[in-house]
Amino acid sequence: MELTIERVALTHPEVTPLVEAVQGFYVERYGTPDEAPIDPTEFEDPVGQFYLGRLDGRPVATGAWRRSTVVALGGGRSAEVKRMYVAPAAQGLGVARRMLAHIEETAAAAGIDVLVLETGLRQHEAISLYASSGFEPIPGFGYYRGSELSRCFGKRLS
Repeated sequence: MELTIERVALTHPEVTPLVEAVQGFYVERYGTPDEAPIDPTEFEDPVGQFYLGRLDGRPVATGAWRRSTVVALGGGRSAEVKRMYVAPAAQGLGVARRMLAHIEETAAAAGIDVLVLETGLRQHEAISLYASSGFEPIPGFGYYRGSELSRCFGKRLS
């Protein structure tokens, strides 16, 4: 199986079904969709980047980063990881780990020093991925500050 990762817009037609699927996942796990505000322009240069992962040509994953003002792990230019998702048919194949590595590489190439992210307490798979990829717990930030169901992580890239 071949995984390709392509930079696309959040509004790309192949992205929409994956975003809808992850929102359905949130409803299953939490009872509501993710209501954090997202502006598609936050994933365009120079503010951020959005990626679509295809496995043997089929869209199966998304991941993105957007510049952030969050100060974590000693400071520096930060970006927030957003919209990490792998369709159930492609889970367990290393797709999420490869997408996360791609996000780290592209963010570092854009001058980002620290990546931060938020995931939900009920997303054990995501928490395991981030911890095993070198992310460490940080205080809650932004929209998720004070949320009992949120867990925030950060990783120095430089």
